[in-house]
Amino acid sequence: MKRLVVVESPTKAQTIRAFLPSDGFQIEASMGHIRDLPASADEIPAEYEDEDWARLGVKVDDGFEPLYVVPSEKRDVVKELRQALRRADSLYIATDEDREGESIGWHLTKVLEPDVPVRRMVFHEITEEAIQRALDETRDIDEHLVEAQQTRRILDRLVGYSISPLLWRKIKPKLSAGRVQSVAVRLLVTREQERITFVPATYWDLKAQLRKGIGFEAEMTHLGGVRLAAGKDFDEDTGRLKDEVTEGEDVRLLDEETATALAERLPDQSWEIVDRKERTRTKSPGAPFITSTLQQEANRKLNLSSSRTMSIAQSLYENGHITYMRTDSTNLSDEAVKGARGSVAQRYGEEYLSDSVRQYSSSDSAQEAHEAIRPAGSEMKTKEELGLDGIQGALYDLIWKRTLATQMAEARLRYINVYFEADAGEEAARFRTSGKRIDFPGFFRAHVEGSDDPEAALKEQERPLPPLEVGETSVGEPSENGEQGFQVHSIEPLGHETKPPSRYTEATLVEMLEEEGIGRPSTYASIIGTIQNRGYVRKNGNSLVPTFTAFATNNLMEAQFDPLVDVNFTAEMEEVLDDIARGRKDPDPYLQDFYYGDDGVEARVEEGLDKIDGRDISEIAFPDQWGDHVVRVGKYGPYVEGPMNGTTVTASLPDDLAPGDTTRETLESILEEANRGDQVLGIHPEADLPVLLKSGPYGPYVQLGDDDQEGKPKRVSLPPEVEPDDVDFDLGLRIIDLPRELGTHPDTGNSITADIGRYGPYVKHQDTFASLKEDDDVLAVDLDRALELIRRKENRNKPERVVGKHPESEKPIEVWNGRYGPYVKHDGTNASLKDDQSIDALTMDEALDLLAEKGDKATKKARG
Repeated sequence: MKRLVVVESPTKAQTIRAFLPSDGFQIEASMGHIRDLPASADEIPAEYEDEDWARLGVKVDDGFEPLYVVPSEKRDVVKELRQALRRADSLYIATDEDREGESIGWHLTKVLEPDVPVRRMVFHEITEEAIQRALDETRDIDEHLVEAQQTRRILDRLVGYSISPLLWRKIKPKLSAGRVQSVAVRLLVTREQERITFVPATYWDLKAQLRKGIGFEAEMTHLGGVRLAAGKDFDEDTGRLKDEVTEGEDVRLLDEETATALAERLPDQSWEIVDRKERTRTKSPGAPFITSTLQQEANRKLNLSSSRTMSIAQSLYENGHITYMRTDSTNLSDEAVKGARGSVAQRYGEEYLSDSVRQYSSSDSAQEAHEAIRPAGSEMKTKEELGLDGIQGALYDLIWKRTLATQMAEARLRYINVYFEADAGEEAARFRTSGKRIDFPGFFRAHVEGSDDPEAALKEQERPLPPLEVGETSVGEPSENGEQGFQVHSIEPLGHETKPPSRYTEATLVEMLEEEGIGRPSTYASIIGTIQNRGYVRKNGNSLVPTFTAFATNNLMEAQFDPLVDVNFTAEMEEVLDDIARGRKDPDPYLQDFYYGDDGVEARVEEGLDKIDGRDISEIAFPDQWGDHVVRVGKYGPYVEGPMNGTTVTASLPDDLAPGDTTRETLESILEEANRGDQVLGIHPEADLPVLLKSGPYGPYVQLGDDDQEGKPKRVSLPPEVEPDDVDFDLGLRIIDLPRELGTHPDTGNSITADIGRYGPYVKHQDTFASLKEDDDVLAVDLDRALELIRRKENRNKPERVVGKHPESEKPIEVWNGRYGPYVKHDGTNASLKDDQSIDALTMDEALDLLAEKGDKATKKARG
């Protein structure tokens, strides 16, 4: 009989199979959790349907015992695992080493009910040595880790399933609350509120272009011995200098007129170097990556979302290239340190090694994964040596460089500040130029690895200055070697406006969540995904922009559940979970108080249902910025309410309007547009009905006939880029007469038309609808352009490639290029290609692996 080893994913199983003999081991995948709390009413067993607690899936009156069910899509997996277990003499649980992995393993034992020995094997990298070591050093399942994960799951369920219905009733349907997601939303809303109330301030300074052999810049810092005002000196709420800063004594506030006059006068004055300061500084490498810092760095340098980063890292881990990617620990094993130091010495020389082994301390809350994210094994292979390219190679390269850098010498930098004074009449103007030189690159050398010219790449990080000494003066014409003095080429007055606080990006939000101890790094990717999917946040470039719905939801959460969205309370909750994981705390009393306490969730929900007025709680008002206009969130989304012509009117707000970019003028314009009334453009010459320009909740449109006529009048939205003021009778006729017939298709003889639909302008041939592009005009597009768009769309409705027939079903396995990238398709199952896979090179085995991961039944049967 064989030993049965169970992991989470087919990719991980396939990698481990390469290290264990097939005649002694059978490796299978559980496809993640095989059971969970009921996701819907349909999953609740019949015997519990009438219980009060059934909708929660937690027996709140019986020690908060969770009700676990095996979802329908996992029943085949459970059946196959049971069959495999009958042929095994022992069961090895080889799921991931964190709380989630421990919990998956615990559920496996509860569902499979093995009557053979059960052993827990733990490893943080998938290498032959690590797998063999894990087999030799098995342990029991850690009940404390399981209890901590289960408590987290129960808390999340109690918050989400108790508070979300209150949001549906008081604000709008389909909203959700979450133990960590609601805190993240509050952080984003608070930052946006700061942007709304921010008052900009203007200040001026000067920039000089100087030269001595090479060109360099200097900025004006003082006038008459008083420092020039900078952004830090202004109050964000008033736009004026802070109370503690006195104009004329502490700072000098230049206006445009003074700055311009100085810029014109100073180039012709005498300049002298009055001071020169030089300082050296050493810079140490950062700690090796943990989950959160990898997400931050990948977002900054590779523009990857947190979820995308974790998906790529998961693939790298499961293919044996890096260690486990969900970790709070910055520790490096002795094997990793030895490998990194050996690689540094070999690649760069002994002088680039740190004097001694460098280790980093982890936070007190670091969980069960005991090592940082690093290249697997001890050889520290580069991405080229592993054959990695594309985005997988780029992420691996970040990890490789960061790991090597931890064992490299500090960089030694030299900073030079040179100060100039120029005669400005009664007052002297002081300028400063700054330079930077790398005396010894140290760990910087690893960060330019892969550059065509590493030395040149290091030079680009420097800010060179020519030789400048105290006492030197400006000269009218530079000497050939530039040694007699420096030349003042030009001076430019620069106006500055203080900027509001920047919106969070995924990187900075992750950084803030970690800094405040909110949630755990392994959950950040899903949190950011959830708040976007629920309509609380949208992305604008890299920025996370909270919506008006987020504001309204946060109003309710702060008013009724303030502790739940309090940063300190949420961080303390994480500490409680850590204590449970370490066996120091019993979860039952904590859950009892959290749910049933005097200020517990149940009592607060009941009070909210009775007392909260949905209209009031969803009001968003900033009187100083928006005047008498308020924004509310209703059943159909956000709308503005405000005065117009002596009465109060309302109008829906565009989905892409950000609260922080909203002004009084914006709201007034939206109200005027929506409430301007119907405009009669003329009488249609054929229909003998009025052509009206109207405005509705989705924007302006042209209508044929009155609202009270028999039958629904024809309506057509205005084309993109057409404003209501542009619409005269002629244009209105052209719009209301849509669709336009452009001609016939040369292959079918059927007509091709152009029209405007729910999702914008398009051209149509039979059942093919092709959207017009930004430069196309629905009123002018011709037949040739329509054919081009239609053929392009029809080609997209065909697979890029057919890999072949499925070995079990004999149905085709196709590769398609979709909106979110290429994917393989078989009999209704779609599975995205991995980053290192291409449409043309995908093999049948690779396609079957992808389909198996997605739970394709025929593929599982073919694989036995």
